[in-house]
Amino acid sequence: MTTNEHPDFTRTETSFTSEGIRCAATVFRPRTAAAMPLPAIVMAHGFGSPRAMRLYDYAEKFVAAGYIVCVFDYRYFGDSDGEPRQLLNVPAQLVDWRNAVDFARTLDGVDRNRIVGWGTSFAGGHVLTLAGNGVDFAAVIAQVPHVDGIAAVRAVGLRHTLRVAPSAIRDGIRALLRRPPHYIDSVGLPGTRAVMVSPDAITGRDQLIRESGLSDGDYPDTVAARILLKIWRYSPGRTVSAIECPTLVQIMSEDAVTPAAVARRAAEEIRRATIRIYPGGHFDPYVDPLFSSVVGDQLAFLTENVPLTPRALPTA
Repeated sequence: MTTNEHPDFTRTETSFTSEGIRCAATVFRPRTAAAMPLPAIVMAHGFGSPRAMRLYDYAEKFVAAGYIVCVFDYRYFGDSDGEPRQLLNVPAQLVDWRNAVDFARTLDGVDRNRIVGWGTSFAGGHVLTLAGNGVDFAAVIAQVPHVDGIAAVRAVGLRHTLRVAPSAIRDGIRALLRRPPHYIDSVGLPGTRAVMVSPDAITGRDQLIRESGLSDGDYPDTVAARILLKIWRYSPGRTVSAIECPTLVQIMSEDAVTPAAVARRAAEEIRRATIRIYPGGHFDPYVDPLFSSVVGDQLAFLTENVPLTPRALPTA
C-alpha cells in the first residue's frame, strides 16, 4: 500500500480481495480532518476499461468537495489480478462491486451507512442492478448507463450482429474447452468487427486515453469475445423500479451505444430519479467541454442527497 500526498487530499494505492482474486483500488481522502465519518463514493469503469481512463479526474472533483472516494478495477482488468486478461464476466463484476462496497465500508473515517454507487456505461448498469437487488446505497449515480441488452444489440443492427457472431461463437467454444480466449476489439467504427461501434467510438476512446495521460499500451483495446453471447441477456432496467435510494441518471441525446430513449424509459421507472439529458454522444461526458457540466450536476446531486454532514431527522 502506497500513499501520495497532494495539497488538498491523499491518494492511496491499495486492494481488496474478491473471490480470492486481488482487485486494485485507489482511495482518495480529503486532507482536512472531519468532525464525523464521511460518505464514500465507490466508482468503476464501463465496458473493458481500466479505472485510469479519466475516473481519477472525477474522483479528484469529489474528494475536493469533501468525500472519500474508492475507485477500483474489476478482476481481469487494469491493475487487478486474474487470468485470462480482459475477460468480461457480468456475474463476477457484480460480485466485485459488492466486495468493493464492503471494502469501502471498512475504511477509516467512512460512514458505512452512506455509500454512493457511481458507475458509467456498463458499470452504470451494474450500480442500477445492485441498487435494484438490495445493495444499500445512500445514492446512485449512473452515467450513460447500459440498461437493456436487447436494445443495445438492436442499436448496432442485424448486419453488425452477424459480423461479430463468428468471433463470439469461436470464443464460446474455447471457453467450453477451457482454452485461452479469442479476443475482439472493444470499440470500433461502423462496419468493423468490434463490440461497441459508433462514428465517435475511436476518436472518443483515443481522447480519453490522451486526457488520462496514458499511452496506447496502457489500454488493452480488446475483450474476450464470449461476452457477445451473453450481453443481450443483461438488462439492468428490469429491476430499476425496486430502487429505493435517490438516483441520478445522466443520458446523452445522441448516444449510439446506450440509446437515449431506452435509458430515459428505464430512469422514469425509478421512484426517486433525477434525470439529466445532455447533447452529445456516448464518449462526451468524460472530457470537456461537457465534463464540467456533467460532474457539476453530480456534485449538486450529492450535496442535495448525501451531504457531508447528515441532516437531523425531524422531531415529533
